[in-house]
Amino acid sequence: MIPWEKIDTARIPGTEGELRLMRRGREFSIMLGTNELMNSRLSGSEEALATLAAKRIEKVAKPHFLIGGLGMGFTLRAALAVLGADARIVVAELVPAVVAWARGPMAEIFGDSLNDPRVSIEEADVADVIARHPRTFDAILLDVDNGPEGLTRKANDALYDVCGLQVANAALRRGGVLAVWSSGPNAKFPKSLSRAGFVVNEIAVRATGRGRGVRHMIWLAVKE
Repeated sequence: MIPWEKIDTARIPGTEGELRLMRRGREFSIMLGTNELMNSRLSGSEEALATLAAKRIEKVAKPHFLIGGLGMGFTLRAALAVLGADARIVVAELVPAVVAWARGPMAEIFGDSLNDPRVSIEEADVADVIARHPRTFDAILLDVDNGPEGLTRKANDALYDVCGLQVANAALRRGGVLAVWSSGPNAKFPKSLSRAGFVVNEIAVRATGRGRGVRHMIWLAVKE
């Protein structure tokens, strides 16, 4: 078996945590400690995050998306595939090195997605981007942790509590959708979404997108 090779490391701003970009042949992995945050072979649920959200707002003529977390670009590329020419997609990525990896060692995976005229990249905390843009987005997609708690950094907890979710609600236009990805279930999170003024739908999606593999969770929360 081909061994894993460490390509690069990157410190997460505001923490002591370090991301590691690993490669084995043509397979890539981004690790945080012993946690694998993403793998280039498993993209189905990240793609579903975009396609399910886009379906909820399909009647919007010029949709404005915010994606929290660039990762390996699965959600971004899925959004580009289903949204029209008039869509706008902002990707907020906290770790500048992740953007550099997308343009460097993982360029083949990303293709031309970062150069699409519909796309703009902000090297910023998605929470700050949300707070700065009231009544701006038709969809906010969050895949910055392995679920609704601060895994990559403790400060991310504030994204998922009721106050943080209310800020996300305020950043959405009427009928907009907040979509949150998770590696597993969380019984408390739907209640927090409801308290923040959302109508919540919880969907289990296979990690591979092909009807097999582990189940990941996506919460689709629509602004009332």
